[in-house]
Amino acid sequence: MRALVSSVIAAVLFTAIFGFAYPALMTGFAQVAFPEKADGSLIERDGQVVGSRLAAQAFTGPEYFHPRPSAVDYNAAGTSFLNLGPTNPDLAAFVDEQAQAILALEGPYNPGLEIGDIPVDAVTTSGSGIDPHISPAYANLQAARTADVRGLSLERVQELIDDATDDRFIAFFGEPGVNVLKLNLSLDAESAR
Repeated sequence: MRALVSSVIAAVLFTAIFGFAYPALMTGFAQVAFPEKADGSLIERDGQVVGSRLAAQAFTGPEYFHPRPSAVDYNAAGTSFLNLGPTNPDLAAFVDEQAQAILALEGPYNPGLEIGDIPVDAVTTSGSGIDPHISPAYANLQAARTADVRGLSLERVQELIDDATDDRFIAFFGEPGVNVLKLNLSLDAESAR
C-alpha cells in the first residue's frame, strides 16, 4: 500500500511540475522575451492577420507567386510530407503532373522552358507540407509571369524577390529561400500604388 501511495503522489507531483508549471513558465518567458515569435510570427495588414511567416498558404492566381506543392493542402493543423519512395510510380506521376502544370502556366512567359529547367522544389512537397519558402530559382521562374500579369517591370519584381529572400542561417546553414507570403504581400502593396 505504501508503494501505491508513493507512486500516486509522484505521478501527481510530476504531472503538476512538468505538465503545468514548467510549460506555463516557458510560455511566460517566451511571451516576454520573444512576443512575436511566441505568437506564431503572424503577419498583419490593416489590423487583420493574413498569415504567418512560418506557414505557406495556397496562392493560385496568375498574379501571385505560388508556393511548393503541399501534401496537406497547406493545413498547419496536420503537417506531413508526401511519403513516397523514389521508385514509387505514384511519386513519378505526382512530379509529372506538377511539372506539366508548371510548363503550361510558365511556358508562355518563359520561351523555351523545358521540364529540366523546373527547380525540384516546384514539383515536390517539403517535409512539413507548409514550408513558406521557395528557392530563388523557382521564384525567378515565376517572375516573368507575375510581372506581366501585374503590369510591373521584371526588374522591379526581381527587386521584390531579393527583398523577400532569407539568407542562410548564420551564413552557413541551409539555403537561401524566398518567403512567398512576404513576396506576395509586397506585390499587392506595389500594385496598389
